[in-house]
Amino acid sequence: MKSTSIGKIADVQTGPFGSQLHKEDYVLNGTPIVTVEHLGQKIFTTQNLPCVSDKDKERLSKYTMRPGDIIFSRVGSVDRCSYATVGNNGWLFSGRCLRLRVTDDGVESEYLYYYFCQEAIKELIRNHAVGATMPSLNTKLLSELPFTYPEKNEQKRVVSLLSDIDAKIERNAQINQNLEQQAQAIFKSWFVDFEPFGGAIPSGWQETHLSQIADFVSGYSYKGNELQPSDCAMATIKNFDRNGGFKLDGFKEIVPSSKLKNVQQVDLFDILVAHTDLTQNAEVIGNTELILSKAGYKKLIMSMDLVKVVPKLGISKFLLASLLRSPQFKAHALGYVNGTTVLHMSKSALPEYCFYFPTEWSSLEGISAALERMYHKMSQTIEESHRLATLRDTLLPRLMSGEIDVSEVEV
Repeated sequence: MKSTSIGKIADVQTGPFGSQLHKEDYVLNGTPIVTVEHLGQKIFTTQNLPCVSDKDKERLSKYTMRPGDIIFSRVGSVDRCSYATVGNNGWLFSGRCLRLRVTDDGVESEYLYYYFCQEAIKELIRNHAVGATMPSLNTKLLSELPFTYPEKNEQKRVVSLLSDIDAKIERNAQINQNLEQQAQAIFKSWFVDFEPFGGAIPSGWQETHLSQIADFVSGYSYKGNELQPSDCAMATIKNFDRNGGFKLDGFKEIVPSSKLKNVQQVDLFDILVAHTDLTQNAEVIGNTELILSKAGYKKLIMSMDLVKVVPKLGISKFLLASLLRSPQFKAHALGYVNGTTVLHMSKSALPEYCFYFPTEWSSLEGISAALERMYHKMSQTIEESHRLATLRDTLLPRLMSGEIDVSEVEV
């Protein structure tokens, strides 16, 4: 194994200063520019991805990406990074990011990416960051980090194994994205466009308030000293991705007090709605998620930032979830939001939501069954990805240290 520092095997570049690029410079069609919000698990997320014009791309050519570049968060979650592929060639990165580009022929850039994925290295980065309120990295701090690596052939073998696991996880994510799009398309066809009924509101359907088909449970108000290692976890708004979706790493382990009510526990396929938000553009508040995985925990509860929506007898959870995951509900919810730094949604937002619904609930058995099959498949896929991610994270430090031989591992 060889030991060196990051600055000796890679070039570290800060993104453009704020004066070089403003939000008003963004265009609808152009070259994508990633910022901290787009740093996903290895690959970049593309939802709400801003773009710049060809003129600005040329002006900011110093800040372009090549395949193999590693893009770090410069502020906030400084241990987050993503890996640029061929599909990201020529993209830009924002001033809130750092670009790391390997310059040593003896180092595989993807191996270096996985090196940064180790929990011990993440902790080292967090400890190197400056600033208590808002941690930040700079080129000097990142360049000074230590790097230990084997011969290039061994690096390639490690990368091959780990990237195969990540590829399976990514394929699963795409499967679920497809299933979610299908579920929303089916719901829209029935409840927005009324396609099965010739485009007209069907006979026997009437304006219905959500309170007529569901009940609402507020979350648990916890104290800081209850957040301890546990086989019980609490769902919070940190589980709600601002780009949509439910993040399993947002769970907080907790030992709740006797004040916890049974109804504040959550289980697979329960429906949670975000009632508060810390994002600037209300990306999270009003979002609805089904619990599709317990992430290995024996028990789940929900925080006071969330509300559980419980369908009344005869109403499908999966149909109700699709109803609340629609753009129509999100628009409705935003009309009930108040606050500045922390956004809050009025308690009346959920019960007052109005839509057309049949008086005979049994007429929805077909669509309910179809949605149930889709969400059960999504749950199975997420569970598989969770197992794969756990395997990857367990193998990672042992492969990097040379403790185990790649040829001994079966995925």
